[in-house]
Parts: sequence; structure tokens; C-alpha cells
Amino acid sequence: MTAYLEVDHATIEFKTRKGIYRAVQNVSIEVEQGEFVSIIGHSGCGKSTVLNLIAGLVPASSGGALLGGREISGPSPERAVVFQNHSLLPWLTCFGNVYLAVEKVFSGHQSKTQMRERTDEALALVGLTHARDKRPNEISGGMKQRVGIARALAMEPKVLLMDEPFGALDALTRANLQDSLMEIQARLKSTVVMVTHDVDEAVLLSDRIVMMTNGPAATVGQILSVDLPRPRNRLQLAEDTRYIHHRAEVLRFLHSGHGAGAIAA
Repeated sequence: MTAYLEVDHATIEFKTRKGIYRAVQNVSIEVEQGEFVSIIGHSGCGKSTVLNLIAGLVPASSGGALLGGREISGPSPERAVVFQNHSLLPWLTCFGNVYLAVEKVFSGHQSKTQMRERTDEALALVGLTHARDKRPNEISGGMKQRVGIARALAMEPKVLLMDEPFGALDALTRANLQDSLMEIQARLKSTVVMVTHDVDEAVLLSDRIVMMTNGPAATVGQILSVDLPRPRNRLQLAEDTRYIHHRAEVLRFLHSGHGAGAIAA
């Protein structure tokens, strides 16, 4: 049976002044529909490169990626990306930033009233109805990331791609957004692929964790299934032996000679 999303023996190379740089080599990942998969590894291991391949932002030198059995050959609203930098347009309100994406995807298929309703529903989903008319400089960093998530979800993507979306936030804001993401994913049954450098975040959120070896020519070193029941409560999990075991497995991989680097633990 073919996976819903598949990275199939992908190798990605870039031309540099010093010659060809092989970022990742022979990477294979399968993601089932509705699954939450994290990709983790040291800096420079190609995590974001793999995510950009799935997003259609970079081509594979060999191999490739497929969604629903169809080759991914470029960007598409069916694969929405949330970056660490929210990339909001400062002159638009929260509503306007989300509506802009909605209009791009659904104009010609839905009326303006329907698109406005879709935008409001997305803002409500991330708890930002009260801030719909505020501009980015009037809201916090965490709220800006919520707008970015709302913008992605409003496009009704088949896959939500997240590139260290909470990496620049303080610990409390990050925890709140992680909890919100778990609730949203449970409600929408979204398929999510997230790049992170945070071990606890990966274990808390994921069904499976893809651990990358160090670059150059990084590849998948190990894939860990996270058999923790949902819904998940971070306080209860802190003393759960299964959670502690999974966390230790990821840390063991990251510190077992696959490279030295700063990993959030």
C-alpha cells in the first residue's frame, strides 16, 4: 500500500563556488494521512532541505517526493508552509493577511462572503477572533505565529508543513502554541510534517520522529514510533516512563557519534 506522502530515495545537491554540495542523500520517508511526523537532527543535517522538497521549493537531484501518488514538482496550496519567521505583511490586519491567502486559493470558486467566513473561521480556530483587525506590529510574536498557522489552515492544505515554527518564541508561548497545535490537529485530522531541533517538542507532538544523520550527504538514521496515547497532557507525560524512554532514545541518537551540536533537551 502506497503512503499518502512519500519522499522516495531523494538526493539533493546544490552548486556552490567550491563545487557540488550534496545536502541530503538517499532520503526515504513515508507519511500516512492524518499522521504527525517530526524531522529532527543537528544544524546542517538537511531537515529544512527535505521539508522544502516536500513543499516543492527545491528539486531533487535524484529520487523525489509524491503526494497521493502524484509527483511533487513545485509549490502548491495543497502543501501549506508555516515558517519560523511568520512573514506577515505589516500593512495588512490579521484578517487581511489570512484573507489574502484564501483569495489566492479560492477566488473564482467561492463568493467573497464565503471567503470572509473561511478567514474568520481560521482565525477562530487559532483563538484570534479578538485580534482580527489588529496589524502585526500590534500583536505579540506568539500571536503572529498563530496568524501564520491560521493562514496555512485556511487554505485547506492536504499537508501542513512547519519549519521550526516555535523556535523563536519564549518557552511559555511555545508551550501554549504546541498545545493549540495538538488540539487543532486532533480536530482537523491534519497531516503534518514538522522540522524541529527540540527533543521534547518532537516527542510531545509526533506519531513518529525521523532522525537525520549529520551533513553533508545527510540521510535518515533512525525512525522512532511514539506510542503515547492522545490527547496528550504535557504535565502527565513528564513522569510517564514511555515518554521518558522515547526522549532518551532521541537524545541517544543525537549524541551517539552522529555529530556534535546544540540540541534543545
